[in-house]
Formats: sequence, structure tokens, C-alpha cells
Amino acid sequence: MQTLTERVFELGPPGGLFDDTVIGNLFPASSAGARALLVYRAVHAGEVLRLKPGLYVLAAPYRKSSPHPFVLAASLHAPSHISLESALSYHGLIPEAVYQVSSVTVFRSRDYHTPLGVFSFQRVPTRAPRAGVEALLVARDAWAFVATPLRAIADWVYLNKDVVWKQNGLDYLTESLRIEEDDLAAISCDRLDEIVEGFRSRRVGAFLKGLKGAIGSAG
Repeated sequence: MQTLTERVFELGPPGGLFDDTVIGNLFPASSAGARALLVYRAVHAGEVLRLKPGLYVLAAPYRKSSPHPFVLAASLHAPSHISLESALSYHGLIPEAVYQVSSVTVFRSRDYHTPLGVFSFQRVPTRAPRAGVEALLVARDAWAFVATPLRAIADWVYLNKDVVWKQNGLDYLTESLRIEEDDLAAISCDRLDEIVEGFRSRRVGAFLKGLKGAIGSAG
């Protein structure tokens, strides 16, 4: 086992995730070049996976627990929250499995292709980034910011510029996204005003208000 792998394994970070700061704390007397060499050797040996510059994870045989994809997403690009297909799938609203973790951020859009999967981040500007977003326990000792169903729909509508409530209505959600009407009726609209006020889009606000009227929510 490589020196870096051994030291990080002993530390036991949740999911085996660690970064350059952790490496610096583990090897305070080493130069930047020496630490880079430790990383190179561990990656070359297949004991450490590089997720992006400065962010790593122990390979499966060397970690004590597996990193949750939502936690990985938060580590790759922050601030952000899980949304769109990933949030709708997490809440059980869309039937198919989602093989790409989709998140929303107020910063620039980008994708990360990592050894542990593809992570997509879409820019959605809002005055209230956490409106309609909850901190959820997604696995043992693993928390992540996840959009509520209503916020995930708001993010989706914002990114799909041609979607307008008067033209598309409920059919867009039931046909394009394949969300069951019974599931839509169960969506809470308690935080609708908070979400609408955060967005700078009348189109998104009109869609959410139309949805609230259609499903008869008292939220």
C-alpha cells in the first residue's frame, strides 16, 4: 500500500474523500513537490482516484465506506444543490433510474466526468439559492442539499426556456417528465412564494402558480 493511501486509510474520512488540505495536514513537513509525488504514486498504483485537481477518493478496496453520489456532487462544485432529474428521482416522482447526478448552482455551468460517474451542474441564477432546498440525510452520516419537488420543477422550467404554463400546462410534467398526476397532487406548495421571489423569471413564477392551481394544493 502506498504511503498516502495508508495514511488516509488510517484517517478514515467518510466515503474515502479527501483533498489537498488533508494531504497537507497529514504530511506537514513535506514540500508541495513531495506531496504531489505521493499523490502521483497512489493514483498510478490505482489506490487513489482523482476526481478533479485537488480532490481525491480512495479506491474501493482501500476505503471503509462508499461515497454517496450526492455528497460527491457537493464536493465537486459548491455551492450547489441536487436538483432536476436527480432530485425528482430521489423523491420517487420519475420512474427511470438516473445515471447522471444533476445539480444546480448560481455559478457557471460545468460537467465533471470522474471515475465514479458524471456530475452535471447547471447555472440557475436566483436571489435565494436555498429556497425550496432541504438538507437531507441521504446515507449514514452523509448529508446533502436536495431540492424539494417544487424547487426541482422550478429549476427544470427555468432551464427549458420554451416551457410556458399557458402552452404546456400539466401535460408537460405528466408527458415529458412522466410524473404521475397522483404524485403531482401530493407535492407541497408551502414554499412556493419563497421560491418564486428568489427567481428572476416571471415565466417560472407563472408556471409554479399554474401548477398550484391545477393540483389544488392549499400550500
